[in-house]
Amino acid sequence: MHADAVTPQDFGLDASMPFFRGDPDGRPKVTYLHFAECPEFTMGIFCLPMSAVIPLHNHPGMTVFSKILLGSMHIKSYDWVKPQAGAGRQATRTPDGARLAKLKTDAVYDASSETVVLYPEDGGNLHRFTATAPCAVLDVMGPPYCHDQGRDCSYYRAVGSDSDGQHFWLREVPCSFEMDTVELRPKIRK
Repeated sequence: MHADAVTPQDFGLDASMPFFRGDPDGRPKVTYLHFAECPEFTMGIFCLPMSAVIPLHNHPGMTVFSKILLGSMHIKSYDWVKPQAGAGRQATRTPDGARLAKLKTDAVYDASSETVVLYPEDGGNLHRFTATAPCAVLDVMGPPYCHDQGRDCSYYRAVGSDSDGQHFWLREVPCSFEMDTVELRPKIRK
């Protein structure tokens, strides 16, 4: 089956489920439905109520396939700018640790959109998701995050931009993102 043909029904999801509503205080909390992991990849679905945000984060050394199954979300993504030959690292880093990134995507995607692919150094490897409607996004990441192998998830904040509107200075920030995780064992359809 081609990733673009996957539907929420393939996973038993619909927008009326509690994952797509805010918590009792009305805060939009992200829920991750985790259903597969091995040394090569991890797979799950992020469920976001309206206005929920997965903050700007990276996928170091990873390839990520993201397919929106229902609803819509604004995706803003960046790739790190590599120093030009002879320019040195200081051309892409500030003394306080910010790094220069090029804007890759700043658009709204929905279930009719094609699968988004992020490569280790291209395709918007750093990204932020903001639900513009209750939504679910299937993520397949390979290899998985692994601290011992240098694939930690780091979070970032834009601290400035160049006048072209395409280049931004991003600084790593402490993680304040929390989500609920639900371990699932999917039923395989024959």
